[in-house]
Amino acid sequence: MTSNTHEHGLRERKKQRTRELIADTARELFLERGFDAVTVAEIARAADVDAKTVYNYFPSKPELFYHRFLEFEQAMVDAVREREAGVSILGAFGRFVLDRQGVLGQADASNRLRAITRTIVDSPTLLAHEQQVFARLTASLATAIAAETGTHPSDVTPWVVANALIGVHRSLIDYVRRETLAGTPNRKLARHVRAQAKQALAALESGLADYGIKKS
Repeated sequence: MTSNTHEHGLRERKKQRTRELIADTARELFLERGFDAVTVAEIARAADVDAKTVYNYFPSKPELFYHRFLEFEQAMVDAVREREAGVSILGAFGRFVLDRQGVLGQADASNRLRAITRTIVDSPTLLAHEQQVFARLTASLATAIAAETGTHPSDVTPWVVANALIGVHRSLIDYVRRETLAGTPNRKLARHVRAQAKQALAALESGLADYGIKKS
Protein backbone atom coordinates (compact mmCIF):
# COMPACT_ATOMS: atom_id res chain seq x y z
CA MET A 1 0.00 0.00 0.00
CA THR A 2 1.40 3.39 -0.98
CA SER A 3 1.47 6.40 1.33
CA ASN A 4 -1.09 8.21 -0.85
CA THR A 5 -3.45 5.24 -0.76
CA HIS A 6 -3.12 5.00 3.02
CA GLU A 7 -3.79 8.73 3.45
CA HIS A 8 -6.78 8.53 1.12
CA GLY A 9 -8.17 5.65 3.18
CA LEU A 10 -7.72 7.62 6.38
CA ARG A 11 -9.50 10.64 4.90
CA GLU A 12 -12.41 8.52 3.73
CA ARG A 13 -12.78 6.86 7.13
CA LYS A 14 -12.67 10.26 8.83
CA LYS A 15 -15.35 11.56 6.46
CA GLN A 16 -17.52 8.54 7.18
CA ARG A 17 -17.13 9.01 10.94
CA THR A 18 -18.06 12.68 10.63
CA ARG A 19 -21.07 11.81 8.48
CA GLU A 20 -22.28 9.23 11.00
CA LEU A 21 -21.67 11.60 13.92
CA ILE A 22 -23.78 14.32 12.30
CA ALA A 23 -26.54 11.87 11.38
CA ASP A 24 -26.64 10.24 14.82
CA THR A 25 -26.60 13.60 16.61
CA ALA A 26 -29.40 14.94 14.42
CA ARG A 27 -31.51 11.83 14.89
CA GLU A 28 -31.36 12.11 18.69
CA LEU A 29 -32.29 15.79 18.58
CA PHE A 30 -35.18 15.07 16.20
CA LEU A 31 -36.52 12.30 18.43
CA GLU A 32 -36.20 14.47 21.52
CA ARG A 33 -37.72 17.71 20.23
CA GLY A 34 -39.40 16.98 16.91
CA PHE A 35 -38.00 17.40 13.40
CA ASP A 36 -39.33 20.89 12.66
CA ALA A 37 -38.17 22.31 16.02
CA VAL A 38 -34.48 21.50 15.42
CA THR A 39 -32.29 23.75 13.28
CA VAL A 40 -29.20 22.82 11.30
CA ALA A 41 -27.22 25.26 13.44
CA GLU A 42 -28.25 23.37 16.57
CA ILE A 43 -27.26 20.06 14.99
CA ALA A 44 -23.88 21.50 14.06
CA ARG A 45 -23.24 22.76 17.60
CA ALA A 46 -24.22 19.44 19.15
CA ALA A 47 -21.96 17.53 16.73
CA ASP A 48 -19.13 20.05 17.24
CA VAL A 49 -18.94 20.99 13.56
CA ASP A 50 -20.03 24.08 11.66
CA ALA A 51 -23.25 24.37 9.68
CA LYS A 52 -21.33 24.36 6.39
CA THR A 53 -19.95 20.93 7.24
CA VAL A 54 -23.47 19.61 7.84
CA TYR A 55 -24.56 20.85 4.42
CA ASN A 56 -21.43 19.40 2.81
CA TYR A 57 -22.62 15.94 3.86
CA PHE A 58 -26.37 16.46 3.68
CA PRO A 59 -27.90 18.95 1.18
CA SER A 60 -31.02 19.49 3.30
CA LYS A 61 -32.42 18.70 6.71
CA PRO A 62 -34.98 16.15 5.39
CA GLU A 63 -32.20 14.36 3.50
CA LEU A 64 -30.27 14.24 6.74
CA PHE A 65 -33.17 12.45 8.40
CA TYR A 66 -33.69 10.04 5.49
CA HIS A 67 -30.03 9.56 4.60
CA ARG A 68 -30.17 5.78 5.04
CA PHE A 69 -32.63 5.56 2.17
CA LEU A 70 -29.64 6.04 -0.13
CA GLU A 71 -28.19 2.81 1.22
CA PHE A 72 -31.61 1.17 0.94
CA GLU A 73 -31.92 2.30 -2.69
CA GLN A 74 -28.56 0.83 -3.68
CA ALA A 75 -29.18 -2.41 -1.79
CA MET A 76 -32.60 -2.76 -3.44
CA VAL A 77 -31.19 -2.32 -6.93
CA ASP A 78 -28.32 -4.70 -6.14
CA ALA A 79 -30.80 -7.33 -4.92
CA VAL A 80 -32.50 -7.26 -8.32
CA ARG A 81 -29.32 -7.15 -10.39
CA GLU A 82 -27.44 -9.77 -8.38
CA ARG A 83 -30.26 -12.30 -7.96
CA GLU A 84 -29.39 -15.92 -8.65
CA ALA A 85 -30.25 -17.67 -11.89
CA GLY A 86 -33.85 -18.84 -11.89
CA VAL A 87 -34.98 -16.16 -9.40
CA SER A 88 -37.59 -13.68 -10.60
CA ILE A 89 -37.45 -9.95 -9.96
CA LEU A 90 -40.47 -10.35 -7.69
CA GLY A 91 -38.74 -13.14 -5.78
CA ALA A 92 -35.56 -11.12 -5.34
CA PHE A 93 -37.45 -8.03 -4.21
CA GLY A 94 -39.59 -10.07 -1.81
CA ARG A 95 -36.54 -11.65 -0.20
CA PHE A 96 -34.94 -8.22 0.10
CA VAL A 97 -37.96 -6.69 1.83
CA LEU A 98 -38.41 -9.63 4.20
CA ASP A 99 -34.75 -9.54 5.23
CA ARG A 100 -34.61 -5.81 6.04
CA GLN A 101 -36.38 -4.97 9.27
CA GLY A 102 -34.13 -2.33 10.82
CA VAL A 103 -35.34 -1.10 14.20
CA LEU A 104 -38.44 -3.29 13.86
CA GLY A 105 -36.20 -6.34 14.03
CA GLN A 106 -34.92 -5.30 17.47
CA ALA A 107 -37.30 -6.80 20.01
CA ASP A 108 -36.24 -4.38 22.75
CA ALA A 109 -36.59 -1.24 20.58
CA SER A 110 -40.37 -0.79 20.55
CA ASN A 111 -40.18 2.59 22.26
CA ARG A 112 -37.52 3.83 19.87
CA LEU A 113 -39.52 2.73 16.83
CA ARG A 114 -42.55 4.52 18.25
CA ALA A 115 -40.49 7.69 18.76
CA ILE A 116 -39.16 7.54 15.19
CA THR A 117 -42.66 6.97 13.86
CA ARG A 118 -44.08 9.86 15.86
CA THR A 119 -41.31 12.16 14.64
CA ILE A 120 -42.23 11.37 11.03
CA VAL A 121 -46.01 11.53 11.25
CA ASP A 122 -45.88 14.80 13.21
CA SER A 123 -43.81 16.53 10.52
CA PRO A 124 -45.47 17.64 7.26
CA THR A 125 -41.97 18.40 5.96
CA LEU A 126 -40.80 14.82 6.45
CA LEU A 127 -43.99 13.34 5.04
CA ALA A 128 -43.69 15.50 1.93
CA HIS A 129 -40.03 14.61 1.46
CA GLU A 130 -40.86 10.96 1.90
CA GLN A 131 -43.00 11.11 -1.24
CA GLN A 132 -39.95 12.32 -3.16
CA VAL A 133 -37.90 9.48 -1.70
CA PHE A 134 -40.43 6.86 -2.83
CA ALA A 135 -40.60 8.43 -6.29
CA ARG A 136 -36.82 8.14 -6.55
CA LEU A 137 -36.89 4.53 -5.35
CA THR A 138 -39.54 3.72 -7.95
CA ALA A 139 -37.51 5.35 -10.74
CA SER A 140 -34.33 3.53 -9.73
CA LEU A 141 -36.13 0.20 -9.58
CA ALA A 142 -37.88 0.78 -12.93
CA THR A 143 -34.54 1.56 -14.55
CA ALA A 144 -33.00 -1.60 -13.11
CA ILE A 145 -35.97 -3.71 -14.23
CA ALA A 146 -35.78 -2.29 -17.75
CA ALA A 147 -32.08 -3.14 -17.92
CA GLU A 148 -32.60 -6.65 -16.54
CA THR A 149 -35.42 -7.47 -18.94
CA GLY A 150 -33.98 -5.76 -21.99
CA THR A 151 -36.95 -3.42 -22.12
CA HIS A 152 -36.68 0.14 -23.35
CA PRO A 153 -36.64 2.50 -20.35
CA SER A 154 -39.59 4.46 -21.78
CA ASP A 155 -41.83 1.37 -21.90
CA VAL A 156 -44.63 1.20 -19.36
CA THR A 157 -44.17 -2.32 -18.01
CA PRO A 158 -40.99 -1.73 -15.94
CA TRP A 159 -42.72 1.23 -14.31
CA VAL A 160 -45.87 -0.76 -13.60
CA VAL A 161 -43.80 -3.50 -11.95
CA ALA A 162 -41.67 -0.99 -10.02
CA ASN A 163 -44.73 0.87 -8.76
CA ALA A 164 -46.31 -2.41 -7.65
CA LEU A 165 -43.20 -3.52 -5.76
CA ILE A 166 -42.56 -0.16 -4.12
CA GLY A 167 -46.28 -0.09 -3.33
CA VAL A 168 -45.81 -3.26 -1.27
CA HIS A 169 -42.95 -1.62 0.61
CA ARG A 170 -44.89 1.59 1.24
CA SER A 171 -47.95 -0.31 2.42
CA LEU A 172 -45.85 -2.29 4.88
CA ILE A 173 -44.34 0.94 6.22
CA ASP A 174 -47.83 2.38 6.70
CA TYR A 175 -48.91 -0.81 8.45
CA VAL A 176 -45.92 -0.68 10.80
CA ARG A 177 -46.63 2.95 11.65
CA ARG A 178 -50.28 2.33 12.47
CA GLU A 179 -49.51 -0.69 14.63
CA THR A 180 -46.55 0.97 16.33
CA LEU A 181 -48.59 4.01 17.32
CA ALA A 182 -51.32 1.66 18.53
CA GLY A 183 -48.80 0.13 20.94
CA THR A 184 -48.02 -3.18 19.26
CA PRO A 185 -44.57 -4.31 20.49
CA ASN A 186 -41.81 -5.04 18.00
CA ARG A 187 -41.63 -8.75 18.71
CA LYS A 188 -45.28 -9.25 17.81
CA LEU A 189 -45.34 -6.67 15.03
CA ALA A 190 -42.34 -8.19 13.23
CA ARG A 191 -44.25 -11.47 12.87
CA HIS A 192 -47.35 -9.70 11.62
CA VAL A 193 -45.41 -7.63 9.09
CA ARG A 194 -43.75 -10.73 7.71
CA ALA A 195 -47.15 -12.38 7.27
CA GLN A 196 -48.58 -9.27 5.62
CA ALA A 197 -45.60 -9.06 3.27
CA LYS A 198 -45.96 -12.68 2.20
CA GLN A 199 -49.67 -12.19 1.50
CA ALA A 200 -49.04 -9.07 -0.58
CA LEU A 201 -46.21 -10.66 -2.54
CA ALA A 202 -48.32 -13.77 -3.15
CA ALA A 203 -51.07 -11.57 -4.59
CA LEU A 204 -48.58 -10.08 -7.05
CA GLU A 205 -47.15 -13.48 -7.88
CA SER A 206 -50.53 -15.01 -8.69
CA GLY A 207 -51.64 -11.96 -10.67
CA LEU A 208 -54.74 -9.83 -10.40
CA ALA A 209 -56.98 -11.45 -13.00
CA ASP A 210 -58.95 -13.35 -10.36
CA TYR A 211 -58.53 -10.88 -7.52
CA GLY A 212 -61.73 -9.28 -6.24
CA ILE A 213 -64.12 -10.71 -8.81
CA LYS A 214 -67.56 -9.40 -7.92
CA LYS A 215 -70.01 -12.09 -6.98
CA SER A 216 -73.55 -12.00 -8.28
